[in-house]
Amino acid sequence: MKADGGVLVTLGIQFAIMALLAVGGANAVVPEMHRLAVEQRMWMSEREFADLFAIAQAAPGPNVMLVALIGYHVAGVAGSLVATVAMCGPTPMLAHFLSNAWDRFKDRPWRIVVQAGLVPISVGLVGASAIVLTRASVHSWIAAAITVITAAVAYWTRLNPLWLIGIAGLAGLTGWVG
Repeated sequence: MKADGGVLVTLGIQFAIMALLAVGGANAVVPEMHRLAVEQRMWMSEREFADLFAIAQAAPGPNVMLVALIGYHVAGVAGSLVATVAMCGPTPMLAHFLSNAWDRFKDRPWRIVVQAGLVPISVGLVGASAIVLTRASVHSWIAAAITVITAAVAYWTRLNPLWLIGIAGLAGLTGWVG
């Protein structure tokens, strides 16, 4: 796909904003990525988004790989680079400049409250990501059952989730889940 300047600017601005909101990591803003790529800009379908998320999770490396895949899908190599730099650039710079101030106030009551308040926000954002991805990838009753069973087994057992992902992937590969 050919990189369009306007698309690259949009990718850069939108992912830079998401980077600043990604409390809990890139997975915390998956719903916003979905809204941008599927609902607002219509760069891809629900299925394509779910597939890109699955590829990013299956590949070794950081979860932020989804950003590079979305950028690549939208505008090729240039889109991948712009989206990745925008997502990975602002937050570390901001963290660098704010870390000294944050450490200076480590015993202040307001800092303890802010830090404690960020935990449920992170959990909520990641939970919202799970809901968006479930809606995007469940297209049959078999897929819904696999999703529910996988979530239950992951929650109530110590079984490594990679086994569950592998089993579900094989079910999809064989055509058992459509």
